[in-house]
Amino acid sequence: MHIAIIGNIGAGKTTLTQMLGDYFKWEVMYEAVEGNPYLADFYMDMERWAFNLQIYFLNNRFAQVQTIRETTYATIVQDRTIFEDAYIFARNLYESGVLTDRDYQTYLLLFESIIRTVSQPDLLVYLKADIPKLVSQIKKRGRDFEADISIDYLANLNRYYEDFVQNYEDGKILEIDVNNMDFESNPEDFNKIVTLLNKELFYV
Repeated sequence: MHIAIIGNIGAGKTTLTQMLGDYFKWEVMYEAVEGNPYLADFYMDMERWAFNLQIYFLNNRFAQVQTIRETTYATIVQDRTIFEDAYIFARNLYESGVLTDRDYQTYLLLFESIIRTVSQPDLLVYLKADIPKLVSQIKKRGRDFEADISIDYLANLNRYYEDFVQNYEDGKILEIDVNNMDFESNPEDFNKIVTLLNKELFYV
């Protein structure tokens, strides 16, 4: 199976991906954040680096999808999907005026070519988090390049996530409100998520 964890910056995707991989003995695929050559520059100058960053993520995610497609013997849990790149992040950058129309249309042409070869995950797990939760989590992990992420940027992303989830018709999606959860430190919260997953995947 292919399980994908989706959600805004700071929602807890990477942490949950790792914990689920450890618990279920699933293979894990992480988002290309560490070692990303564009991310820090992007947060300092979004207009200059938006297109470069989106292409970098798109290429990385496409490579992951190819690996997933070739893996028939294991369940894989993935931190963020190729669909979020286009339908949420690139869309947000374009509609907020950061990404030019020329760059956005070029990006979409490439995305549409890639997506023809991509299968939907067996299950999307959407971690729903409001702004205070996101800001708290971002501060907690202490990445320097994320220190100046604006509230408006996070709020716009949340709005696009809600639109994406409400209109998603290509597979199963499990929405988990994590605003009052601390699944990293509280075993009860993590067990709640495991129970929900078991019901969704294994009907237990």
